[in-house]
Amino acid sequence: MEETVKLKRGDVLEKIVIADAVSEGKCIARAESLVIFITGGIPGDIADLRIDKVKSSYVEATVINIHEASPHRVIPFCEHFGNCGGCTWQHMTYEMQLQFKQKQVEDALIRLGKITIPVVNPILPSSNIKYYRNRLDFAFSNKRWLTKEEISSGDRFDQQALGFHVPKRFDKILDIRKCYLMDDFQNTIRLAVKDICMKEGFSFFDQVSQEGIMRNMMVRNTSRGEWMVLIIFHKENKSAIQNLLGELSGRFPQITSLLYIINPKRNDTFYDLPVHVFKGVDHITEEMEGLSFRISAKSFYQTNSEQAYVLYKVARDFAGLTGQEIVYDLYTGTGTIAQFISAKAKKVIGIDHTPDAIEDAKANSKRNGITNAEFFAGDIKDTLTKEFLETHGRPDVVITDPPRAGMHEKVVQRINEMLPEKVVYVSCNPATQARDLALLDQNYMVEKIQPVDMFPHTTHVENVALLIKRSHT
Repeated sequence: MEETVKLKRGDVLEKIVIADAVSEGKCIARAESLVIFITGGIPGDIADLRIDKVKSSYVEATVINIHEASPHRVIPFCEHFGNCGGCTWQHMTYEMQLQFKQKQVEDALIRLGKITIPVVNPILPSSNIKYYRNRLDFAFSNKRWLTKEEISSGDRFDQQALGFHVPKRFDKILDIRKCYLMDDFQNTIRLAVKDICMKEGFSFFDQVSQEGIMRNMMVRNTSRGEWMVLIIFHKENKSAIQNLLGELSGRFPQITSLLYIINPKRNDTFYDLPVHVFKGVDHITEEMEGLSFRISAKSFYQTNSEQAYVLYKVARDFAGLTGQEIVYDLYTGTGTIAQFISAKAKKVIGIDHTPDAIEDAKANSKRNGITNAEFFAGDIKDTLTKEFLETHGRPDVVITDPPRAGMHEKVVQRINEMLPEKVVYVSCNPATQARDLALLDQNYMVEKIQPVDMFPHTTHVENVALLIKRSHT
């Protein structure tokens, strides 16, 4: 388009009315035929924009001056807002965040899925909008990301960082002083870890050269007051392991599971590496409706425990179990949903690709005295064979809670072949959920839709859809 060709990086567009919110925390505006994707805006703002990137059909820009602030704009409470990749909607009222998340679900199912849907139920808000997470992952780096304010100050800053990856920069870490996503005790632990490492002279990791001792850190906690701290070292260093973890265990008796991993690989994934217990036990335990769930370092558990309970109640309600059904729980993780609904089912079969999670699921089931649930580790598309179904019975209900990428196309195909009466689809990504629902549309109609906000101040939203088998199948 003519207007786009004339524009270049660094140009300023004046007094642009920001129209709507879109994915990844960005907003959108239109100036005549020009489409603008905007960082730092709120729908309703009238602002000047600096162009960062010019494409053939759109431009990307950043707010540099606000002439008239949107009524939905608020002052961010975190000092790292705008530099950290998380909480990209922190400058927007929570009420407006919920409205846009609701719209995100509706748009994905209608525009991307192109399927007929019922009226979407009002989104269920999170009871807490700060300190709601039970897990955070941090990275060490010897190349700390400096903010524009720090650079312009002319001061010298230490390059060691322990914090979050800067968006789109694998090798740069923003040093975090205080994060509001998790109980404040995690800030105390993280700052102590950095302090000890700096005092002892332990080298921080360099993603480019693949050198340095200190690599990653994970902190998890539960409503029972249990804390897990996992330190990932790049290489075996007995002195660093003993000095750091020994001082941590002495300072913080609240840590009930103090673990470490040695990861010499070129990537940060640790699911194929052994976990070593330095002090305490190898897991922490969460409780929900009288059930207890063991969570190990490699196990998936919903990161907002209170909202997980809300989410699972929706899934159980949608399943509408009478006690006579065989239920397959796909992507079962530690078996939380499977055990949560087991009292209302004849039998539950949980399947997940992570062996450690399945071991936790089996241990949880035994601890909770559940006798009608079985758990199997394996690739779901390969596990759901004719022989497996003959052995365990065809499901009357399938509950599926896949990762953000959604279900593998062959898993969708297996569901279309098994033809359960109901499918309850729990999703953390409405776009991939819409894609999968479209593949199921020939055999299933969507009867209910319930969004649930698990992650305030982010663009992420959970959505539960109830699918009923069509009468002709």
